[in-house]
Amino acid sequence: MEYRIMIDKILLFPYWLALKTRHLLFNTGIRKSVSAEVPTICVGNITVGGTGKTPHTEMILRGLLEDEVWGGKNLAVLSRGYKRESKGFQQVPFDGSAHEYGDEPLQMKRKFPHVTVAVDKSRRQGCSFLCNPELLQTSKKAKKCRHKDMPKADLIILDDAFQHRAIKPSVSVVLVDYNRPTFKDHLLPMGKLRDLPERIAAADIVIVSKCPSYIDTYEKEQWARSLGLKNYDPAACCGERRKGRKQHIFFTTISYDVARPIFEEGDQRYVYAQRLILLTGIANDKPFRDYLSGHYRIVRHFNFPDHHRFTHADISALKNAADSFPTSVVMTTEKDSQRVKDAARIPEWLKQRLFYAPIKAEFVSDEDRNIFFTLLKSYLK
Repeated sequence: MEYRIMIDKILLFPYWLALKTRHLLFNTGIRKSVSAEVPTICVGNITVGGTGKTPHTEMILRGLLEDEVWGGKNLAVLSRGYKRESKGFQQVPFDGSAHEYGDEPLQMKRKFPHVTVAVDKSRRQGCSFLCNPELLQTSKKAKKCRHKDMPKADLIILDDAFQHRAIKPSVSVVLVDYNRPTFKDHLLPMGKLRDLPERIAAADIVIVSKCPSYIDTYEKEQWARSLGLKNYDPAACCGERRKGRKQHIFFTTISYDVARPIFEEGDQRYVYAQRLILLTGIANDKPFRDYLSGHYRIVRHFNFPDHHRFTHADISALKNAADSFPTSVVMTTEKDSQRVKDAARIPEWLKQRLFYAPIKAEFVSDEDRNIFFTLLKSYLK
């Protein structure tokens, strides 16, 4: 731990100082943080991708929609829409494209068509528009927004917004990858940390994601200590408010559902093939590869950077591989499938073989799930 801190403070001093100064300005009030007009849930991390923010945002959204109180409210999700072509505030339509709105927001909109999903680089401005849709009629910053029939939000989930200090959420949920803990990582560019590890102390709830299906109490307590959670109390659950601020830690796993076709032309018989061609463009595809390896023999793997836009050359290479293995299924992730739909010149025969496996985040136990949502709702009061 001390060795890691020494590297971050000495070898990566310029970046460390920039982060330290920025947070100091917000902590002292020189730069202002404001709350939205409605309750907000921030889901984020301090690393560059790979912790599962989108599946966890969907998990939280799914739980709220099942709730007696929040299920009848107008819920909204606000994201940046990384690598999108559109500018300013945009409401994401069901029939939109990943190029225009970003792959993750589009994935959520297609899963939850009745939920308002929007993108805006400025989370403060985005919250303002979601809380006051009438402002979109006259705003120059949203003149190209498809905002018809956008209801006023009763609650906003801020996807990937923990580092956006200009907006102060009602509750902040921070994710840490079980396989790459922050206390063993370094700041960029030597590691994957985009923010200071000490920022975890500002989170209300910490979720360790991508865990094995069972974790004992001793390991849970070890995680809490290693992450430096202040006033962590495993008994302070179910929304209890004891003297002093408590931090809470939960553990989740990821699972994959039955493969589904990306296009209407998809032939379900290919799912039962023995060979598989893998196409990925996400931050960490190892869990997905490990899952597929247990069901298929992976004969080719096309691996691209996160949010990669699939080009004509990429599709040509994929077609050549599919020609070489004519009975194989071509599989990709749920997030990548949003961008595959935008790719041009995919022949019908290849569309028949293109599938994706839906991803889902789940708590390691039903008891933890109940405690989490009881606690979450207590913050939203």
